[in-house]
Amino acid sequence: MDIHATYGLRRVINACGKMTKLSGAIVLPEIADTVRESLDHFFELDALQAAAGEVIVRATGAESGCVTACTSSGITLSVAATMTGNDLARTWELPETTGMKDRVLIQKGHCVNYGAPITQSIRLAGATPVEMGTINNCPAEVIRHELASENVAAVVAVESHHTARHGWVPLEEVVEMAHAAGVPVIVDGAAQDHRLSRLITSGADLVITSAHKYLCSTTAGIVAGRRDLIEAVYLQNRGIGRGMKAGKEAIVGAMAALEYRMREDVVAWTAEQDRKVALILERLEGIPGLTLSVDPDPNGCPFSRARLDLDPDSAGHSAATLTEALADGDPTIVTRAHHVDEGYIYLDAIEMTDDEIALVCRRVREILSATN
Repeated sequence: MDIHATYGLRRVINACGKMTKLSGAIVLPEIADTVRESLDHFFELDALQAAAGEVIVRATGAESGCVTACTSSGITLSVAATMTGNDLARTWELPETTGMKDRVLIQKGHCVNYGAPITQSIRLAGATPVEMGTINNCPAEVIRHELASENVAAVVAVESHHTARHGWVPLEEVVEMAHAAGVPVIVDGAAQDHRLSRLITSGADLVITSAHKYLCSTTAGIVAGRRDLIEAVYLQNRGIGRGMKAGKEAIVGAMAALEYRMREDVVAWTAEQDRKVALILERLEGIPGLTLSVDPDPNGCPFSRARLDLDPDSAGHSAATLTEALADGDPTIVTRAHHVDEGYIYLDAIEMTDDEIALVCRRVREILSATN
């Protein structure tokens, strides 16, 4: 069956990366086969989640873990867990929080929008987000002051290139201050599955990542951390989490993805990504007004991206107009265009085959040569 033809959908060449708007990731065959097998069977979901927890422990070094519908739901349910603990009565009361600690601290530079504001994910649990500092300056003294106030349920920290890159307090320091005040730390690490163990080692109490980004699985969120809080996260399925529950395909997919990651040769995977980035640079070399370079992942994950800086006077296109021209057509070519206002875009090679790289680079040459 040709899904694109049957439903009139444009084909997509993903030069952007692991993005929800592009349907997550191409699911690896080894993972897809396991998920496909699960579709033929019934499971006791509590037992399946317990089995998933054991895999998460082995893969991350955390005390426990569970699977949610996605990272966004994992954030909401983790916040809820810090307010209710393992009290079913309180779980049933949410989002009403009378009598509970309900203030959730977050550095203002971490108040990202990942498709929706993270502060809304916090409010969905019934909590009140408290933004600390300014976009590019959150002194440690401000965090200590807020931690000393009453009714603080948790601190949320975001590990993402979308956060302010300067003037904020690093995770390890936040964890130390929060724990000194008896407050748990929740980490949104949606695209940080390569760093999951390191984030757990930071002392964070709950760390959430996506199964459908670099783990290449079906859509799901993986929550790892303190056993008591994981139990409280899972308890939310009997409350506000009922509409955010993970099905068998999500749980089994996350398990299969973590099993795959534990036996994967990450060094070889990185070398393959480097080869594809080098191929992009080779195919785009020599275009007037186009400067090529390589930028490592800003969060320290083991891959890089090809960077294209454009001089509009020489190239005849700005980063913005090149992005628009590439996106126009079938297939549409979606670039990583977060920095168009700064004059450059990225071509992320991870989800592209060599043939797709050739097509993208040929299209870039056609667009830029047409104006020279």
